Amino acid sequence: MATNGTANLTMIEAIRDAHAVAMERDETVVVFGQDVGFFGGVFRCTQGLQERFGKHRCFDAPINESGIVGAAIGMAAYGMRPCVEIQFADYMYPAYDQIVSEAARLRYRSAGDFHAPLTIRMPTGGGIFGGQTHSQSPEALFTHVAGLKTVVPSNPVDAKGLLIAAIEDNDPVVVLEPKRLYNGPFDGHHDRPIVPWSKHPLGVVPEGHYAIPLGQARVHRPGDEVTVLTYGTTVFVAEAAAEETGIDAEVIDLRSLVPLDLEAVVASVTKTGRCVVLHEATMTSGFGAELVALVQEHALYSLEAPVLRVAGWDTPYPHAQEWHYFPGPQRVAEALKSVMSS
Repeated sequence: MATNGTANLTMIEAIRDAHAVAMERDETVVVFGQDVGFFGGVFRCTQGLQERFGKHRCFDAPINESGIVGAAIGMAAYGMRPCVEIQFADYMYPAYDQIVSEAARLRYRSAGDFHAPLTIRMPTGGGIFGGQTHSQSPEALFTHVAGLKTVVPSNPVDAKGLLIAAIEDNDPVVVLEPKRLYNGPFDGHHDRPIVPWSKHPLGVVPEGHYAIPLGQARVHRPGDEVTVLTYGTTVFVAEAAAEETGIDAEVIDLRSLVPLDLEAVVASVTKTGRCVVLHEATMTSGFGAELVALVQEHALYSLEAPVLRVAGWDTPYPHAQEWHYFPGPQRVAEALKSVMSS
């Protein structure tokens, strides 16, 4: 329940509030993208910003992702702090060259003369029957690129704090927002009633300015028997699987993929001796593979069983078979039981 200095917010409202806080504090912060101005964004994350701050600070852009990001890079190089929205993560591919070849390399190729304080927001993941072109989780395409930072919030408190930190950062940050979590936590049981953020403690968001440091993980559920490393939507799936199996799993919400809180990862795995890595993105070459490699490199002698991965299948996200693709609590439970029996 909200008290003085806090408010009950959905993730959408928390993101909107983060924009407003950043724009109020720094006049160089501008927000733009497809339909983000007058319309307030396809998910309404920027609703009211144009009215409040004017058309010169929050404005619509053509349907041209490469142009949106390219213009933002130029603005950033000349001292502004643009925060742009790609309407869906699936639409970022036309802008990928700008992100990788220009934004990520600007500080390096200019020997520090220029930097790119640029934030690129994009809704990610499935769970809303968006099909193959509105459900992708492309985080590994960003974490592989030197010079980019990548964060994935799982709740309103983190969504606001991480976005403010991203906007204030002097390097390009990709913020991937799990769209299935915009209006409430999701434990993977799609056939159950939706729980709103107003009934969850992580929906109680501090008012005003605060920033969550990039590279700082959060223990979502303490436990002693096995570590689950995850982020975004699957944080709540892992929690549900632990509760339903009775296995005392420690769920680590990474929040930030690059920079990664390796210290928190190693500390948890060293304590539990077992590890399951979970994400919604496809299995092969997913970010989970990097996590598995880091765990065996830094905590091998603490492991009592092989590290297991649970992820989306290596196929385009299917529309009709969405819940067969989505790594739900049953698949996570099977992995937890397997790693505990090893």
